[in-house]
Amino acid sequence: IFKALKDFIIGFIVSIYVLSKKELFKGQAKKIVYSLFNVKNGNVIIKNVRMASDKFAGFIIGKIVDSLIIGLLCFVGCQIMRMEYPVLLALIIGVTNIIPFFGPVIGAIPCLFLLLVINPLHALYFLIFIIILQQLDGNFIGPKILGSSTGISSFWVIFAITVFGGFWGVPGMIVGVPLMAVIYTLIQSADRKSVV
Repeated sequence: IFKALKDFIIGFIVSIYVLSKKELFKGQAKKIVYSLFNVKNGNVIIKNVRMASDKFAGFIIGKIVDSLIIGLLCFVGCQIMRMEYPVLLALIIGVTNIIPFFGPVIGAIPCLFLLLVINPLHALYFLIFIIILQQLDGNFIGPKILGSSTGISSFWVIFAITVFGGFWGVPGMIVGVPLMAVIYTLIQSADRKSVV
């Protein structure tokens, strides 16, 4: 626990420093790129890095907003149904919702076990509520917030979650989709250039 807390504090301090010097680092990175490559290749690299940044930022920020909304809706629903530990249930559902496709299932399982021990009838109500909530998220909330931030089909999303999740675990499941979107976009742009 103390090691994780220490790592979190150090990471938080370093991230503040990096964010405060973001423009300086961006300028230095451009200088390095243009010093190593000619102008044409440097422009391509800078363009691709910007595209990757936009894909990652759009997906991760969209998923965090989506997960916050789902967590709040779960909290309100649990309060209305007078469930035990509504804050804990909403927190688990909201955090695991960040993982595409499998996140809601991963989050619902421990919540269901907790409610099953306390009140089996509430566990059944919670299961029905979570199915409805995830349908609402998958068909309305998620598409409105995320839109076409990734630009890849659902097959590639599942492929990315499975492959990168296998390599890096839960962090791989989270970053796998935008990473796959970047790879897919780079392959598409290379294919277009070869046709031209």
